[in-house]
Formats: sequence, C-alpha cells, structure tokens
Amino acid sequence: MKKGRWLGGFLTGLVVAVIIFMFTLAAILGTNVQQVTEFFKITSLMKLESLEKVPNRQLIEGAMKGMVGSLKDPYSVYMEPREYKQLEAHMEGSYGGIGIYVGMRDENRLTIVSPIKGTPGFKAGLKSGDIIVKIDDVETYDMDLDTAVGMMKGQPGTQVMLGIFREGSLQLLEVEITREVINIPAVEGKIMEQQPEIAYIEIFTFSNNTSRDLAHMLANLEQDKNFKGVILDLRNNPGGSLQVAIEVAGFFVPPGPVVHIMDSRGTETISADGNYLDKPLVVLVNKGSASASEILAGAIKDREAGILVGTKTFGKGLVQSVYQLPRGGALKLTTAKYLTPNMHDINKKGIEPHVEVEQKKDSDQDIQLEKAIEILKTKF
Repeated sequence: MKKGRWLGGFLTGLVVAVIIFMFTLAAILGTNVQQVTEFFKITSLMKLESLEKVPNRQLIEGAMKGMVGSLKDPYSVYMEPREYKQLEAHMEGSYGGIGIYVGMRDENRLTIVSPIKGTPGFKAGLKSGDIIVKIDDVETYDMDLDTAVGMMKGQPGTQVMLGIFREGSLQLLEVEITREVINIPAVEGKIMEQQPEIAYIEIFTFSNNTSRDLAHMLANLEQDKNFKGVILDLRNNPGGSLQVAIEVAGFFVPPGPVVHIMDSRGTETISADGNYLDKPLVVLVNKGSASASEILAGAIKDREAGILVGTKTFGKGLVQSVYQLPRGGALKLTTAKYLTPNMHDINKKGIEPHVEVEQKKDSDQDIQLEKAIEILKTKF
C-alpha cells in the first residue's frame, strides 16, 4: 500500500513538474502552452513513429537551423562546426572555391557582388550583378547565403556548374568552373607611372591583414616627395570586417564620426582615430562595392574627405555578429544596421557617387579611373 502511495505521489509530482516546466518555457519564449505542447508532441512523434530513425543530435541541429531560418534573414544562419571552420578560413584569406563574393538582392536572389581578379570565377566571365539561379542541379531560390557559399566551395580541381541569369540575356547561362585554392589579396598600391604625384591604392577586402598592410604601404608611399594625392579603388570590394573598415577609415577621414551602429539597444557612434593621411582623395565605387566598403565610402562622402566617382554601390547596410558555440559551431546573426555619419540608411539603397561614370562593357579602357585622375589633378 505504501509502495502504491509512493508511486502515485511520484507520478503526481512528475506531472506537476512537467506542467510547471511547460508554463515556464512558454513564458520565457513569449508563447502559449499549446505551442510548447505541440513542439514536444512533434518531437515525440518523430522519435517514435518516423520510418527513418532520427538521432537526437539531428533533431536539435534541425531545430536550431529552423529557429534562425524563421527570421527570414538571408544573412543570419546557424553554422555547424564544419561550416564555421570554412568561414574562419575565408576571413583568414584563403580557401578552396571559385573566387566570387555573393549577397542577397531583390526577393532574396543570390547575386554576385564581385568576382576576385585572377580567380576561376573571374576568368569564367562572371560579373557583378549576375544572379545565380542554380548550383549544379540545385535551385538557389530561398537558399540561405552560407549554404550557397558552402556548395560552391570544395576541393581544388573539382568542378561546379552555375546557372546564371544576366540582365540583357535572353537565356540562362551555364558556366562550368574548376575550383582552385583562392588566395584573397587584402590591398595593393603604387605610384602611377604616368602620374608620379598620384598613388593608386586598391583595397580588395576588409580582412584581418588589410589595415596592417595599408599602414605599411602608406608609410612607404609617403617617402616619395612627389606624392600629392590618392585614388582609392573600392570597386568590387564586397566588404568584410566592420572593425577593419573603421581602422582603414582612420587613414582617409579626419578624426570624428565614421559610422553609426543601430541595434536593439540604441545607436552607437564610432569615430576615426588620428591616422589621417590628409591628402586629396578620389574614391572609385560601383555596384560591387558592398558592406564594409560602403561604410568607408559613406564616411568619406559625408565628411567631405574625398570625391566618389563611379556608379551606385550595392546597398548592404546590415551588421552580422558571430557567436561561437560550445561544440565548435556558431550563430551568425544580423544584430545591427549601420548609418553613415549624416545618418543615411543605405541598406537596399546604396551610396550615390558625386560623379557618376558608367564603365563601358567589354572595354579595356577604364574611363572611371581616367575621370578620377582628371578630378584629382585639379586638387593639387
């Protein structure tokens, strides 16, 4: 009898504990008990009734991906350990792939921001603005960005087939590309041969080495007594690290605001430090200039530190934070948006240059650079 009472009491306590847990969980998640009940019901049905047995780890991974996917934000994603390692390799400056930067444009279409010079994607003729509608035989509609990037990466020597929609083309283009080890340059610069008073500096991406390499380069350039002004080329620069972009801005913008970061807690203003070069500056931009490169271009424009030449930029004004997880994975989450020093929101809008110059298609003549030289020489 005592045993029966003990068992009955235990079961009653267990039921009460489960009910309390469900109410507490519902309160934490800001939902109702029925939704929590449905969640556990689905979990138990999958475990007990599914034809294919589902490991608990797989269920949890799927739940985490589903939660992040519910944001409908192509830049927010849960990354398994393998995927996070690929992201880290990318930020370090080398990886196996085809050498293109991609983003999401209208209606979450996978769009090429820019190909990297000298890479397989560049040699295959891929262009900024191309829409990737297929990777091998898989359609990219509603595919998250990191999944698409992961599918295009792979072992050097292997092939990937891209289905490309290009504005002005009447049919889908199929481009087969052989993957290579991609070494991403950070920055290159030189005194122009025909214009010895002008330094031409091209920043390819805002990676871990960019600000350090730029500082060394500028120190060397300043040894040249003829050096009077800079053409900064941000064309086809897809961005990278926000912190690196702010460090780089310190060379080209006087001390003061570079960007305003707006998140769920409010707005923070981040300013440049005292590395200002203080020389006449012209900046080249185009539709392949995105994210961190737009932070730099927007600061230069709003602070009147230089003249922007080219075409309107890509328009990615969102900031992603990466949170490492205990098992080696990570959550990449859109946590903020950035505004230019004059509080302009450029997300999906881009930055208009001071002087618009459209580069001629399939022309070896760089008329944007020629215009930049012409403008800069009037500043000496």
